[in-house]
Amino acid sequence: MGDTRRVVDGEDRSRVRPLRPAAPPDGSALPPSPPLPRPRGETADSPADKVDKPVGAARAADKVDKTAAAPKADGGGTTDSVAGPKADDGGTTDGIAPKAEPAEPEPTGKAATRRRRMPPPRQLAVGAARATRAWSRRPSGRAALPGVFLLGLVAATAAAGALLVPATARQPKPVAVDATATSTGVPQGGVLPGATGGVVPPGLPGATGLPGTAPPTGTAQPTGPVGGPAPTGRPADALAGWAQQVSARTGIPLVAMQAYGYAELVLAETHRSCQLSWTTLAAIGYVESRHGAANGATLKSTGRAEPEIIGDRLDGQGGRSRILDTDRGQLDRDTVYDRAIGPMQFIPSTWREIGADADNDGVKDPHDIDDAALAAGEYLCKAGRNMTIPGDWWGAILSYNDVRRYAQDVFDKADEYGRLSRT
Repeated sequence: MGDTRRVVDGEDRSRVRPLRPAAPPDGSALPPSPPLPRPRGETADSPADKVDKPVGAARAADKVDKTAAAPKADGGGTTDSVAGPKADDGGTTDGIAPKAEPAEPEPTGKAATRRRRMPPPRQLAVGAARATRAWSRRPSGRAALPGVFLLGLVAATAAAGALLVPATARQPKPVAVDATATSTGVPQGGVLPGATGGVVPPGLPGATGLPGTAPPTGTAQPTGPVGGPAPTGRPADALAGWAQQVSARTGIPLVAMQAYGYAELVLAETHRSCQLSWTTLAAIGYVESRHGAANGATLKSTGRAEPEIIGDRLDGQGGRSRILDTDRGQLDRDTVYDRAIGPMQFIPSTWREIGADADNDGVKDPHDIDDAALAAGEYLCKAGRNMTIPGDWWGAILSYNDVRRYAQDVFDKADEYGRLSRT
C-alpha cells in the first residue's frame, strides 16, 4: 500500500485518481521519483487528455505534477516510485519508452491560401442574387435598376431581330426571267454597250441605228407615251422605213425593231434624263425570247406573240426562283406558282405594277411586244437612272434580272447590235 500509483480506467482513460504519497517511517525527505509511466500511444498533447478529462481530474493531475512523491521501501529492498507525467519527459516503464507522434502543424500563409476551396457555382449564384437584391433596395439601386432592365430588353430585342429578320425576309423577286441564255460571263464595269459607248444624241431611235442625227424622212416622232394611231392602227408602224434598214443589218424582226425604236422615242419624252437606247431593249428581247420567237411563237403584224409565251414554273427547282402565285392564274394560267410571260418575260406581279399600253388599243398586254418593250424601258429608267452612265446601266439590268451571267449576255448583245447598226 506504500506505492503511489495512477489509476486509469480501462474503458475511460480520462478518469485519473491521484494517490497521496506515503511518508517514510523515519521522517526523512523523499528522494526524487522517476516520472509516472504513460500508457503506450499517448502523448502529452493527446486529444483524449485535452477533451475527455473532467475538470476535477485535471486539477488533481496538476497537483500530482507539482508534488513530489516518495516510494515506500518494501522488505525486498526495492522501491517503486511514481511521479506525475511531464509533457517533455521521456519516462519509461519496464525499460520501454513510448514514442510520441509529432502533431501536424497547421498551414499558414500561401499554403493556407492554396488549400482554400472556391465556392461551388450554386453558392456563387446565390451570393450574387443576394448582393443584387440588397443593392436593389438601396436608393442607388432603385434608380439604376430600371435602366439596367431596359438595356437588357433592348439587347435581347436586337439579338432576336438579328436572328429572325434575315430568316423571314423574302428574297427579291426578279422583274423577268432569262429562259434562253446559255453563255457565262461576268459583267465588266465602266463600259456601255454600243460602238462608241458615249451619250446617245437625241433625234433617232438610237444614234447607233442610222448615220446622222435627223429622223428618217417621213417618220413622225411621238409626242407622249402614246402617239396618234398610224394608218394600220399601230403607232410603231410610223418607224417602218428606219426599222427596215436597221432590221436588215442586225437581223432583228421588223415588228420587234419598230417596237424597240418606238419605246426609245417615247422614253425620250417621258424620261429625258434616262437616255435609254433601243439597243438595250433589243438585247433584253433577244435574251428573253429571241424577239418573241421562244416556244415556237411568232410575232404577228399587230405585235402580239402567238401562241403566248409562258415560261417554266418558278418553283425553286432547276436553279429557278421560287415565287408563289400572285395573279390567281389570270396572266400565266398557273394558280400555284408564277411564270414569266410575254416576249420580255415579265413576272405577273411586276407587270401589274409597270405594264404599259404602247399600241393604244386600251389593253396592257404582256404578250404584245409594243406594250412589253415600253414597259421594260419604263422599268429600266426608274429611280432617275441615266443609262449613259455605266454604273446606272449595270444596276438597271441587274434590277431587271439579278443574274450576272444574264447581265453580261445583255451587254454583249447590245454591243453587237450597236456595231452592226453602223455598218
